Amino acid sequence: VFPEMALGLWKNLLQTTKKRILQQRGLSLYNGAHGYEEELIKKKLQQFSGGSINLSKEDNGIGILTLNNPKLMNAFTGTMMVELQERVTELENWKDGKGLIIHGAGNTFCSGSDLNAVKEISNSQDGMNMCMFMQNTLTRLMRLPLISVALVQGKAFGGGAELTTACDFRLMTPGSEIRFVHKHMGLVPGWGGAARLVRIVGSGAALQLLGGAVRVCPERALSLRLAEDTLPSADGSAALGEARAWLSQYTDGPAAVIRAVKKVVTAGRELPLEAALRTEKDIFGTVWGGPANLQALVRRPKHR
Repeated sequence: VFPEMALGLWKNLLQTTKKRILQQRGLSLYNGAHGYEEELIKKKLQQFSGGSINLSKEDNGIGILTLNNPKLMNAFTGTMMVELQERVTELENWKDGKGLIIHGAGNTFCSGSDLNAVKEISNSQDGMNMCMFMQNTLTRLMRLPLISVALVQGKAFGGGAELTTACDFRLMTPGSEIRFVHKHMGLVPGWGGAARLVRIVGSGAALQLLGGAVRVCPERALSLRLAEDTLPSADGSAALGEARAWLSQYTDGPAAVIRAVKKVVTAGRELPLEAALRTEKDIFGTVWGGPANLQALVRRPKHR
C-alpha cells in the first residue's frame, strides 16, 4: 500500500506544481498539515515593525522592488517580511510584467534579518514559522513569470544573500559582496538559500560558501557563476540605470513571449523531464499562432 500511496502523493504534487507554473498563483509549500498557520505567523511578525518594501511598476514592464530600511542596512523586520509577501502577490497579478530588479536603498543590498526581531522569536517554533513563511514567499518570487535580477550593491549578507538566489540573475557593483554568514550565527540558511545555491553553483562550491562563510567579491562571484556581470557604477541611481539596460536585452519584446520563456525555464528546472516536456507543450500552445508569432511570419518568412 505504501509505495502506491507515495506514488499518488507524488503525482498530485507534480500536477499542482505544473498548474502553479502555468498559472503563476501563490503556491504554499507548507499548510496546516505542517503546523503552518499563516495568519497567526503574520500577526507575530507584524509586532516587529520598521522599514518597508516598495514596488514601482514601469510602463515598459519592468518592476523595481526596493528593500527600504537603510539605517539597518536594509535588514528584514517582521513587517518587511509580510510586505514582501504582499508585493509578490501584486507581481503575480501583474499581467503586463516582464522583468524585475530587486535592490536596496542607500547603496547596500540587505544584511539579512533584523536581529531585534530574531532575538524575540528565538524559540524554535517561532523560528520554524518564520522560516516556512519566507520559504513560501521566496519560492513564489522565484516562480514569477518575470525575468528577475538582484542588483547587489554593498553587502548581501545572511538572508540578503539568500534573497539573491531567488532571482534568475545577480549583478554586482564594484566593492560589493555576497556572504552567507549563517555559520557565524550558529545557523544554516532557512529561507531556501542553500537549496537554491546548490542549483546555481553546484554542491562543492555551495559547501565552501556555507561552510567557510566566505566573502564573495564580484570577481569570485563571476568565476563561480553566482553573478552574471559586474556593473561599472557603485552609486545607486547609476547602477540601477545600468541594471535596467542589462535586463532589457532579455525583456525586449511582447510580454506574452517573455513570460512564456520564463515559464518553460521554470518548468525545466523544477519538474521531472516528462512533466517538463508536457508543460512546455502547454506553454508553447499559448504563443503559437499568437500576435507576435504571426507578425514574425509576415515580417520574416526566412532567416537571413
